[in-house]
Amino acid sequence: MRRSRIAVFVSSILLAAGTALTGATAAQASPQAAATGYVALGDSYSSGVGAGSYIGSSGSCDRSTKAYPYLWAAAHSPSTFDFTACSGARTSDVLANQLGPLSAATGLVSITVGGNDAGFSDVMTTCVLQSDSACVSRINTAKAYVDSTLPGQLDKVYSAISAKAPNARVVVLGYPRFYRLGTTCVGLSGTKRKAINDAADYLDTAVEKVAANHGFDFGDVRTTFTGHEICSGSSWLHSLNLLDISESYHPTAAGHSGGYLPVLTGAV
Repeated sequence: MRRSRIAVFVSSILLAAGTALTGATAAQASPQAAATGYVALGDSYSSGVGAGSYIGSSGSCDRSTKAYPYLWAAAHSPSTFDFTACSGARTSDVLANQLGPLSAATGLVSITVGGNDAGFSDVMTTCVLQSDSACVSRINTAKAYVDSTLPGQLDKVYSAISAKAPNARVVVLGYPRFYRLGTTCVGLSGTKRKAINDAADYLDTAVEKVAANHGFDFGDVRTTFTGHEICSGSSWLHSLNLLDISESYHPTAAGHSGGYLPVLTGAV
């Protein structure tokens, strides 16, 4: 009887110790390790405008099965995948319409945003239809917005992402330079092409700075797109497309698979 009681006593101690150790290990496990959902936010550069193969249910958001978020999810099988990026989205649209799926279970968030806030569409329309000086002037107006207003708008978006998905790694992807310079190319003048490229650099620098302030990773796609700009002879970007204006100056399917996807994969 005494041995039995001692055996029970020892077993109880060992069981309690084991439970305590297991509990301690679980308590020390990173919440991020259990957060494996992926949410893809942003504008047309994330939704996949220009890549084709649009998902019918996405309507005018034009989400593509060839866009980099869809390709990453297909390759890595996250526990959940929510694709809320939408063509034309500004920072205010992301805040109002795209953050619903974010939660503590979200382990990865990707986003491109800021180009539409800075007037991307109007800049390109001005540069295509008007003079060199008008193009440069419109770009200078966009740069002034990037200096004065865009950082505050990005702050709101990034803060909301952190609040709703505290365990997520957030990858903010930038925009490519549009043109290969120093080549003979039908279309815009060399002055316009250089000004547009400089504007892309200006925007990326501003976005990267705000992302870093929030502890987010910045995915610079200018490196992967080098050699594949418009006028390169192997472009991963649509030039002016009169048959489908919305696709103009957006990445092709190859731009998503070869330009954006490797950058996201390398950042995760």
